[in-house]
Amino acid sequence: MPKLALFAVAACAALALAPAARAEGKIGYVSTERILRDSAPAIRAQRKLDAEFSKREQELNRLAEQLKRLQDDLEKNGLTMPEAQRRSKEREFNELNRDFQRKRRELQEDANQRRNEELAAVVEQANRVIRQIAEQEKFDVILQDVVWFSPRIDITDKVIKALEGKPAAR
Repeated sequence: MPKLALFAVAACAALALAPAARAEGKIGYVSTERILRDSAPAIRAQRKLDAEFSKREQELNRLAEQLKRLQDDLEKNGLTMPEAQRRSKEREFNELNRDFQRKRRELQEDANQRRNEELAAVVEQANRVIRQIAEQEKFDVILQDVVWFSPRIDITDKVIKALEGKPAAR
């Protein structure tokens, strides 16, 4: 039998057996993106981060306003200022700009690190809930973050409700 014909027979056999294999397994899907966006623990984590970094963000905004005023002053009056005063203002602007850039970079790094820590805790909590649901409802496999899924296997809402402490609808 030619290889192509043998392959065709094997493919047909696999397709014929696929519905039987699917009927025995229970598959679920969970959207991590939705959990990290819509669940109560994720929302609490985001509020916590906002509060934690708000003071530093306000300081950066004040520095940015100060930089803008200095720049405007230099652009407006730079040509009419005495050379020494203009150089002094430019030096002040450059120092303030370096300080602003450094503080902005530090804030971004710190905020990203803390965000990753907080989201990791939410994901860990969600994974525990997913395992509980899988065991209680006898799932064979639960997938996360796939290219495509059928809405009938989506259990994300159950997971979000469980994370909020609400009983999930069955």
